[in-house]
Amino acid sequence: MTRLTRAESQAKTRAVLISTARDLFLADGYAQTSLERVAESAGFSKGAVYSNFKSKKELSLEVLDLIHTSKFAEVAELLSAPGSIEDRLDQFQSWAEKTLGDVGWTMLEFELFVTARDDEELRAALVSALGIVRGMVVGLLESTTASIGVTLPMPVEDAASSLLSLGIGLGIQRAMDPSISARLVTDGLRTLLNYAEAVQALA
Repeated sequence: MTRLTRAESQAKTRAVLISTARDLFLADGYAQTSLERVAESAGFSKGAVYSNFKSKKELSLEVLDLIHTSKFAEVAELLSAPGSIEDRLDQFQSWAEKTLGDVGWTMLEFELFVTARDDEELRAALVSALGIVRGMVVGLLESTTASIGVTLPMPVEDAASSLLSLGIGLGIQRAMDPSISARLVTDGLRTLLNYAEAVQALA
């Protein structure tokens, strides 16, 4: 069996720590999860954590990036699947009902937002992370509209910001009250696409 290089071993350790931290943050929250506990749960020393992350704050941002990347990969797969746009929106709706308002994910983000109130560095990092997420939504909108041959009658960045704001707000509400439907997000996307088709038909 080929031995891992030092860089490969460190990358593997880093990935395990991020995955372990994600599970603990989602289960118990940011404040209740210490770096010592992450190290113990991952089977490493505390020194291994600090050799990869200078603080719990930095680790939490890596966890958020992992969550955002995996969730948007799921949505991208659904919206690029074969079939009509309505079939794809139905699949997206099913995903939204299962995912938007997930208590662990939603509360982790909310807890970090609250913590950032008195932490300028964390606030700047979260603003940057939100910008990356907005860029992901822009990419999804561009690929979806291209697949059905329409152009949005508004800047795609504005459309992305509107849908993202709707999703975040609805997620917080659903974390408190799961009976609230996630259909508002799907209907928002559907309205954008239908309006784009109507405008294009009149052009």
